Amino acid sequence: MFAVIYPGGTPDGPATTAQSAEGPGGILSFKTDATPDQVIAFYRQRAEAAGLKSINTMNRDDARAYAAGDGADGTGKLLNVIATPVDGGPTDVMLSWSNGR
Repeated sequence: MFAVIYPGGTPDGPATTAQSAEGPGGILSFKTDATPDQVIAFYRQRAEAAGLKSINTMNRDDARAYAAGDGADGTGKLLNVIATPVDGGPTDVMLSWSNGR
């Protein structure tokens, strides 16, 4: 599974999950002491190991974002991660995914 909580991450609450024609998916926010770069590197590695390809990345100030999917001919697998540092606090992470059909 490519969409797991970052090791040591603390969820802000339960994941919101849904089932659609594109398959099951969800969204989860959590906090971690890891840097945004560490978070993105972790999810990039998991995505590539699952056969997903990078769609885009974003670096804005200290925030980082990453998206990967299995392409137009795939089953609809998709991963999106946004990692934002908080002054004097942990990194806030928003993780969303679709497991595909």
